[in-house]
Amino acid sequence: MRGVPAAHLQDFLSQINELIAIAKAEGIVPSPTMARARLEGLSAFVSVVPEIAFRESRRLRLDSCDIPVAVYSPRPSQKLPVVLYFHGGGHMCGGVDLYDPMCRKLALAGNCVVISVDYKLAPEFPYPHGLRDAQHVLENFDKVLSGVEFENTIILAGDSAGGAMCSTLTSWSISAIATPIHAQILIYPSVDYTMGLPSVEENGEGYFLEKTRIHWYFDNYFANGENAKEVSPLYMPLPKNGPDTLVITAGCDPLKDEGQEYAARCSAQGFHTEHYCFENMIHAFMNIEDLCPQECQSLYTRIGRFIQGVQARRPRNY
Repeated sequence: MRGVPAAHLQDFLSQINELIAIAKAEGIVPSPTMARARLEGLSAFVSVVPEIAFRESRRLRLDSCDIPVAVYSPRPSQKLPVVLYFHGGGHMCGGVDLYDPMCRKLALAGNCVVISVDYKLAPEFPYPHGLRDAQHVLENFDKVLSGVEFENTIILAGDSAGGAMCSTLTSWSISAIATPIHAQILIYPSVDYTMGLPSVEENGEGYFLEKTRIHWYFDNYFANGENAKEVSPLYMPLPKNGPDTLVITAGCDPLKDEGQEYAARCSAQGFHTEHYCFENMIHAFMNIEDLCPQECQSLYTRIGRFIQGVQARRPRNY
């Protein structure tokens, strides 16, 4: 069933849809530069940037290059759980600077250390370059936490494409990753690269993220003939003793159904699973917080409570 967006998003959607219609009429062909500028432009809608006790840019060496990260802690002298954050943007856009306000709010809401990862982007670095960056940070996260206290609770978090990265790492943990993953937080995640579930069609036009744009992202990300189903976290094997999982979906999002299905799979596998749908929100609503402040506050509050629950359910052996 097609979603019904909140009234306070109608003006924003009308303006976006008008711009999309003009681009189609003029035959404008999208490019990575245009897509990146489009996402960066949403920063104007996140005007509240809270103070935090510790925020520092650092780098983690991988082969012949460095992976930039940003480290946040509300209490750097206190041992706190560690959240590795992977930003959204269709595997092509976004970065640490754009997500700085969100990571500050996440660290404060969850009372946790956050490591925001500037992984490599397509099309310059197609699948699986960004994922290998993510894996390397997961396996070596402590190397960027000099001077910041932390405990051994490791949580993956990400929105959209970043959610796909988290859930992929969870499946890879069955055989390829030694670092334990205790929880994952997936915000309107992109977990089905086949684009085969109903909401892709039902919400695929008029709600900011359109079906044609998703397809274009995937065409740029998968440059070597990968099988879409085999690389989709929704269809990958899940570990037997998998991480606590929080899935956030949006009712007016083309990706709504795949997030819901992934949550159902985790629950059936025996994971502690929580799923909440913001029925009248669109994809990427955390990037337009000024237009939906109550919903974003609820999002961070839910994430904070989930992180507290993860700690309560874990034995304190550190």
